Amino acid sequence: MTHVEDELTSQPECWARAASEAPRWAKVLPAPGERVAIVGCGTSYFMAQAAAALREGAGQGETDAFAASEFPHGRRYDRVVALTRSGTTTEVLDLLGRLRGGTPTTPTTAITADPDTPVRTAADALAVLDFADERSVVQTRFATTALTLLRAHFGLHPDTAVTDARTALAEPLPEGAVQCGQFTFLGRGWSVGLANEAGLKMREAALAWAEAYPAMEYRHGPISISTEGTATWMLGDAPDGLAQQVRDTGALWIAGALDPLAELVRVHRLAIAVAASRGLDPDTPRHLTRSVILEP
Repeated sequence: MTHVEDELTSQPECWARAASEAPRWAKVLPAPGERVAIVGCGTSYFMAQAAAALREGAGQGETDAFAASEFPHGRRYDRVVALTRSGTTTEVLDLLGRLRGGTPTTPTTAITADPDTPVRTAADALAVLDFADERSVVQTRFATTALTLLRAHFGLHPDTAVTDARTALAEPLPEGAVQCGQFTFLGRGWSVGLANEAGLKMREAALAWAEAYPAMEYRHGPISISTEGTATWMLGDAPDGLAQQVRDTGALWIAGALDPLAELVRVHRLAIAVAASRGLDPDTPRHLTRSVILEP
């Protein structure tokens, strides 16, 4: 079993623990009414997108998501939350340092798997998910556990999420999906970030042609790529009529019946299965390292 396989199968237990520990970190996470930015890089950025949509959609305050390198320093926030598995990502550390040195300063919290890294002194406060740390380059359980922590903190973690994650690990993958040559992932609201992450997982682990879109935008051009041998996977509820439109192209339509975060677990499995079918080792993705550390 690869590291990434071992880590993705542990997600239900990690989610349950994160949800139970959410009250422990409440004081360093966004309070209702605060104007908040959530930042990250790669997978963490897509989790930030999902978390921001959840929080603002629940009426808890304006919430934006940014790649750490694209943070708009002209805006004022009551708190910035950084997602960083390694605690060493250059863009995240640079942003936290700049925020600390600004006038006025902006309180910052980092959600990390490793507190014994430079993020300890770069951020004002930490929420530590060391039990969800990973050996693999490709993120699975840390990212989904960090999002679960935030869902629970926002009061939006359903009891069914962990059960659905176990179902996602146990049920067969969609018939014919592994044989597809192109993959499109669709989301709505908070699951748009999950769709973006699903596409990234397929690219990282399986070197697959994968894209992601808001579901309502799919008709505005991207559906033109759909044909026999492609798969379109919906994370969450699909817009009326979209499933049949996709089937009419000859593409495989995959409806997301589980909690959208649990659907992402199914995608994790698909990425590993596609990698295996192509003779790839998902623990050593091409051109990637566990953390991006740029030379000064």
